[in-house]
Amino acid sequence: MKITTDDVKYVAKLARLNVSEDEAIKLAGEMESIITFADMLSEIDTSSIAPTNHAMKVQNVFREDKVTGSYAREDILKNAPAQDSGCYLVPKVVE
Repeated sequence: MKITTDDVKYVAKLARLNVSEDEAIKLAGEMESIITFADMLSEIDTSSIAPTNHAMKVQNVFREDKVTGSYAREDILKNAPAQDSGCYLVPKVVE
């Protein structure tokens, strides 16, 4: 596929980039080589390869839910800058 400087300028405009004429000529060649390489990849026979969604096998690690003890309320409230009746006091943010 032939990439023109107009194609480069159009893509640059979509990306809101300023591209000079010299940069457009250079980028046209680079974009064309990238597309040529991608076209070569489409020629590879992948009919015998199973589709995957990850490069490596991904497996969930499940653990059994266990009920454990919690911290005492008094210990947690020791870090509170202000408290009242066993609850945190925070500044009012909505009037």
